[in-house]
Order: sequence, then C-alpha cells, then structure tokens
Amino acid sequence: MTLQNLDCEQSNSIDLTEAKRVVEQIQLDASKNSVERNRLGQFATPNSLAIEVLKYSKTLLPASEEIHFLDPAIGNGSFYSALLQSFPSEQIKSTVGYEIDRGYAEVALKLWDKTSLTLNIADFTESVPPQNEKFRSNLLICNPPYVRHHHLSSDKKISLKRLGIKTTGIELSGLAGLYCYFILAAHGWMARNGLACWIIPSEFMDVNYGEKLKQYLLERVTLLRVHRFAPENLQFTDVLVSTSVIWFRNTKPNHDYFVEFTYGESISRPSCSETISSRVLKEISKWNRTSISPTQKNNIHSGAKLSELFEIKRGIATGANNFFILTPDRVNELSIPFEFLTPILPSPRYLLDDEILSDEQGNPRLERKLFVLNCKQPMEYFQVKYPLVWNYLQQGEKIGISARYLCKHRSLWYLQEIRHPTMFLCPYMGRHKSRNSRPFRFILNHSKAIAPNVYLMMYPKMQLETLISTNFELRNSVWKALNSIPIQNLIHEGRVYGDGLHKLEPRELANAPADLLLKALEKL
Repeated sequence: MTLQNLDCEQSNSIDLTEAKRVVEQIQLDASKNSVERNRLGQFATPNSLAIEVLKYSKTLLPASEEIHFLDPAIGNGSFYSALLQSFPSEQIKSTVGYEIDRGYAEVALKLWDKTSLTLNIADFTESVPPQNEKFRSNLLICNPPYVRHHHLSSDKKISLKRLGIKTTGIELSGLAGLYCYFILAAHGWMARNGLACWIIPSEFMDVNYGEKLKQYLLERVTLLRVHRFAPENLQFTDVLVSTSVIWFRNTKPNHDYFVEFTYGESISRPSCSETISSRVLKEISKWNRTSISPTQKNNIHSGAKLSELFEIKRGIATGANNFFILTPDRVNELSIPFEFLTPILPSPRYLLDDEILSDEQGNPRLERKLFVLNCKQPMEYFQVKYPLVWNYLQQGEKIGISARYLCKHRSLWYLQEIRHPTMFLCPYMGRHKSRNSRPFRFILNHSKAIAPNVYLMMYPKMQLETLISTNFELRNSVWKALNSIPIQNLIHEGRVYGDGLHKLEPRELANAPADLLLKALEKL
C-alpha cells in the first residue's frame, strides 16, 4: 500500500469516527436535561469550531515541532478529532485528555480506542501536573466547563482558589466561574513556550471578576490573540453566551508587547482586526472596546460622564413581583386602599412610546397599568384598621413570600426599597433586534410611577435638578440629548451576552459620556 493510500485510509477512518462522535454527542446531550447540563457546564464544542481553532493554532506552531497535546475537559473528543484532522500523524507524539463525567469519558474511550489517546477519568483541577518538562503539553486546547460560581460549593471554591494561588500566584474573585480556575490550574501543565487555546465566555473581558484573569493573561503568559464572536452568532446553540477564543504562549513577558484583537463571525475571516499594546490593555477596565471598529472607537469621548449630572440606581426588586405588583382589577378585588399602593411601570417591552404621560392623579397613561404594594405599618396595624390588607399579607406568609431571600432581609418583609419617581429612565438590557435596533433607549417620565429593576432610574443632581425645576422645557432637551448619545458608546460601557443581549449596570451607564448633554445645556 502506498503512503498516499495509507493517508487516505487514515483520513477516512477519522472522518467515520467523527461522524460517530457527533451522533454520540447528540445522544449524550439528550440523556440530560438542560438544568443538569447548565449546572455541570456541559456544552460540547461544534466540530466546525474545533476544526477552525486547530487550523489557526497550527499556524502558531513550527511545522517541525512535535505535538504533545492536552485537553483538560475533553468530553467525547471534539478537539482531539480536530487535532487528528489538522496535523499529520507523525507530528503528534502524545495526546492526553481529562474528563470528570464518566458517561462522556466512556464514550470517548470507545470512539478513540485504536488511537494513542491517554484518557483520564478524573477531575482535572484535582490532578497533579507532570514535574518533568518533557511530559508537559506544548499544545493545550480546551473548552472548559461553563459552571457559574453559585454552582460551586464553598469547599470547592476554597480549594480552587488555593490551587490558582499555588500555580500562578493569582487569587481569583469568589464570583469567578469554573473556567477561570481551569485556566490557572492548567498553567502547571504547560511546557515552556507552549501554546494554549481556550474557548471561554466573553464576559471575563467586561466584569470585575475577570480582572485577575486578565492580569494572568498579560503578566504571567504572553497573550497572542483574542477573537470575539459577534454576540448574535452563537457558537453553542444550547446556551446564550457570547463566546471568545484566546491564544497565549507560556512565556512570561519582560516588556510591553502587542496583542491581536479580532471580531466577527469566524476566526479565519474576522470582520475587524487590530493590535493593542499590553500596556494599554492593563490600563482599561473593559476589553470590549477592542470589538469596536476604529471608526466607531473615534466617536467614544473620554470627557464628562453622566455620573457628573445624574445619580443612577436600579429600580426596585420586590422579591416576588406576582405578589407585590397588582393590576387595577386585582386591587379592586382585594379592596386595597390606594394609600398603600405606588404606581409602577411595566416592563419596557410594554412601552410603545419613549415618553410617558400622566393622568391627574399622577398615574402613567398606559394601557398596562400596575401598582406595587408598599406598606410601612406593622401587621397588627392592618389587622385592626385594614383587615383585607392583613388577610392578603397573611396569604403571603402562608405561601412563603415572606421567607424569600429579599423579603426576609427587610425590616418588614413587605416594605419595598425607597425609590422616588424620576423623569429619566433607561431599560438596563436590550437587543439590537429590538425596536429601532437600539438595545438602549432613554425614557421621559411625566408620571409619579417608580420603576422595577429592569430599568435604571436617573436622578438629576442638584445643579441639573435646579435648572429643570425652573425651566420645564429643559427636560425635553435633556431627554433628546440622552437619546443622541451614540449607541456604541453605551454598548462599550456595558456587557454583551449570547444572542446579542446587552446589559448596563448603574455604574456602567454613569460612565457613559455626557458631552452631547453638556453642549445642549450650554445653548440654553
């Protein structure tokens, strides 16, 4: 048999095994419900993505270099399959995988039993890395479990934190997900100058808990490239997470260097690309600006911020909207006096207009009218004065509303947070697919309604409040100026999740530029 025929036969064998692997993956996914898979962070890498990752990784390695491959969360072998499809067999000298889930591991053992894969059914974070340099990996590829911090036990978090400190000297935040610990744990498994590639959620670039991970990527290793997929281009159809792929070498930098940031639908053909100094990356709190094209970036101002003009708070979190937020019909049915009710806005999706008018009582003129129950008197007061209200509160205790987390931590479980009405509001999340293709919009509120926690409530500070109180028309100018803030500026300050969902926390909106608003005020 000729060498060409042998290579062809091996290729056909790999293709057939890959086809079997895909079928096995579908069956494995179907054997567990979505809640269980979410808790365990089990989201398999699509073969197309695995192939693209391996092909690009190959360009970062010398053609003559022997490959010692490691996947710390191998599943049933998506990256291993892509490795065999991307590299010549004679170049691959050792392959090691770890998988904690016995079901997935046993499928992988059956699929790849005729190959050189060494598969360990074990928790990678509890395994001991090789002490001898020659047994360490020079090509580490992994899609680590996407397990959020609240699914990790206290004992597990403590052990993972200690492992991260021992391996890298870096202590991660208690809010970090399991994938962050995996990256630090794998440091001890990498050969000097070895290449690592991780597929992880993009959120680490924009959130506080990601600061320590970014420190590791810039100071303990040499970060080569960060590719951020477009949020609407979900790489994992069973989880709404915006995905990034990062590559780095296990080489500690001794000077500033440049990192390639790319953005778009594919690794091989990004829609935009630029290089950014590691010094600059250390100075900025969010890396999502690197997904903005240079033209858009030039429009981001660094002058005055909205925090200089507004105090921004989230709307109220009742802890049980179905119990505390009532329709007019429900209010009449329960005979609750209006003195214990406050008008509250519905979800932004029910607001067809960005201007909320008011009736004579201060209630918003909306088709969907709502009121929030808000009482500051003790139960005994209602038992004597308002037995119908007392009966309703008693029902809340019987069905466990009073025992819910937010409620039980209040002085009175039915006493809401203090929020005064404000003229200016902004929904705290949205999508580009929403009305006017703007994930964020500013709302002018003429009513006395407060807002639930799906809004950001913007309270003008003293000087602006004084101007508005003496010039009624000014509020319209302020509102128009807010809506003139380029949407990319707001996106830059916030964070993005899967399927193009954008979010803004109060401090993030407060950091948005106020230049256009100040210019509008100067004209008055």
